[in-house]
Amino acid sequence: MAGQIISRGRGVWLVRVFMGYDGSAKRVYQNKTIHGTKKDAESFLAEAIRQRDLTGTDSAAQRTLMRELFADLLADYKVNNKGVKWAEQKIRLHLEPAFGETQVRKLTTTLVRQYVHERQKSEAANATINRELAVLKRALNLGRRHTPPKVARVIYLPMLEENNVRKGFFEHGEFLRLRGFLPAVYRPILTFAYYTGCRRGEILSLLWNQVDLDEGVVRLDPGTTKNDEPRVVPMTAELRSVLAEQKTLRDRDYPACQYVFFEDGKRVSNFRGNWEPACFEAGLWTGDQKTGKPTRLFHDLRRTGVRNLIRAGVPERVAMAISGHKTRSVFDRYNIVSESDLREAAGKLDSYLNQRYESEQAPQSSHTIRTQYSVDKGRKRGPKTPLQC
Repeated sequence: MAGQIISRGRGVWLVRVFMGYDGSAKRVYQNKTIHGTKKDAESFLAEAIRQRDLTGTDSAAQRTLMRELFADLLADYKVNNKGVKWAEQKIRLHLEPAFGETQVRKLTTTLVRQYVHERQKSEAANATINRELAVLKRALNLGRRHTPPKVARVIYLPMLEENNVRKGFFEHGEFLRLRGFLPAVYRPILTFAYYTGCRRGEILSLLWNQVDLDEGVVRLDPGTTKNDEPRVVPMTAELRSVLAEQKTLRDRDYPACQYVFFEDGKRVSNFRGNWEPACFEAGLWTGDQKTGKPTRLFHDLRRTGVRNLIRAGVPERVAMAISGHKTRSVFDRYNIVSESDLREAAGKLDSYLNQRYESEQAPQSSHTIRTQYSVDKGRKRGPKTPLQC
């Protein structure tokens, strides 16, 4: 029975809509008292059934609040060792204040569009808003797969066009200048990022049992990379020397430390307070020291690593395996072309054209001239034809 109408007196009707079963297999109804004619009650019942069919009949999905989904999402991030701090910040500062007390069944695309509009009014970048919407969508999908389902259906989430993709990268001289101004404890991190193009999280979580100095490779285990796939990263000669010195320091002062990059025997978690002053001293800064900002971010080292691999002649498929890029579109975005690359291309073109011009203007030998004359003379005479009677 989808629903029923029960008379409660003159002009009063109790409308009951079947909403599913609870955890003990007991039938659950949504009740509403309607004042008016029976036709009014029938109209309400028909609309209530239509809305129920759109959102599903599971009673748990009807009562779930968005804050419950956000809590489930953070628990899932912790279990899978993902960026829980980042997700927690997005939820605490933006998503929960906007949607926390909203019932899942009442969440609509219109509400999400209003949220996007408010975030744009606060001058949040499109990419930032899209990351927040991705967290929201992830929470809804987890609720949909829950047993019993906490979400009857996942609504359409309008994503924004992103046109603020960074294209920053380090020239070798900029890398050397910045490394010179960084405190000594952070220089190995910069060197590792410059030569490998690894992500910051992959670098800071690196353990000594993943480093093979004899073979000259670093093995990133499943679960430590963004896409959970293992990778093998080769070391350059300089990087190998830097890691060897780092291991000597660890063995001497902090033998119990498992992390490759450490400060006072503990894992390095954040060095932004040292990054910005070093960028200012290295001339990688825009504006004055108080109101300006760095022109280089740590993530620019990832683009630099990809770019260096390609310019060193490493096949693109191998470079993608080293950097951990799964899609060609993202990899191409990281393979930045600079003005120096364009000038180098122009120089190669000049060299090629000059060589071709010189070869065409070079004097030909007498043998070549005689051969060419014979060929030309034969072409002028044409083929012999038989005499006709």
